[in-house]
Amino acid sequence: MISAPAKKITEAPGIWQRLWGRGVPRIAMVVLAIVTLAAIVGPELMPARAREVSGDQYSPPALAHPFGTDLEGRDLLYRVLEGARISLLVGISGAFISFFVGTAYGLVAGYSGGRLDSGMMRAVEILYSIPRLIIILVFINAFDKYVKTWMANAGLGGMVGDSRVVILILCLGLIEWLTMARIVRGQVLTLKAQQYVAAAQALGQSHFKILTRHLLPNLLGIIVVYLTLTVPAVILDESFLSFLGLGIQAPQASWGSLLADGASVINPIKSNWWLLVFPAFAMCATLLSLNFLGDAIREAMDPKARR
Repeated sequence: MISAPAKKITEAPGIWQRLWGRGVPRIAMVVLAIVTLAAIVGPELMPARAREVSGDQYSPPALAHPFGTDLEGRDLLYRVLEGARISLLVGISGAFISFFVGTAYGLVAGYSGGRLDSGMMRAVEILYSIPRLIIILVFINAFDKYVKTWMANAGLGGMVGDSRVVILILCLGLIEWLTMARIVRGQVLTLKAQQYVAAAQALGQSHFKILTRHLLPNLLGIIVVYLTLTVPAVILDESFLSFLGLGIQAPQASWGSLLADGASVINPIKSNWWLLVFPAFAMCATLLSLNFLGDAIREAMDPKARR
């Protein structure tokens, strides 16, 4: 008797295979890798004259200056790469601050329940009702001088000019955590009703152990997805503030401040278009890639999409 051939069991593709096997996420990852690498090493590879003020103001794109020059005669390509450094630093650092604060807050609120949960979420709603622009203005005006003094006393005199960057990172991170806390809290309310949590409680495991070993690992998927989508939100907030003159100040540059400089010289008589087009293109390409990657990660980690 001839037995039927055994069916070959194919292993479901992992998250990386799902991301790299699709065109849009692959392009997004390549774009983000190029932008990040250019921001890190690009300014260091450019000649010293690219960062210096010259008499060659408002030169259009050419071989010597691929992105043209600005009002001070500085190379715009160098300025865009420097702006990418600050915008990515603020975006990534602010997103990680929101990740840690929002995750911890949501875990405690959702797991504790009762009056503590109600009080913590009322506090979140109160903070939501305050316009973020007011919070940022208060932080900048109240803490800028103290941050500069602390840096000078701590032997970080060379970083005193970066005090505005530090405040923006902390401020934006402490604003974006509100949504993260709500998402985590909602997931914890669902997970803590599962049988494995009740079993852990019956075995006498501590609350901290239940939070870190049983609840947090099951939340990492949605947290990573939202973290990916938080980075472009923070970059956009920083660019908006810098565009209004409330964020990064000269001589430092971010994509938002470069857009403000470009918009200020656009007029019907003479249009120095390169001052607006190249920073806008760099920022739009990065934000779109981050959003596409975040959506792709969400789909790749969706259990219903697995075969």
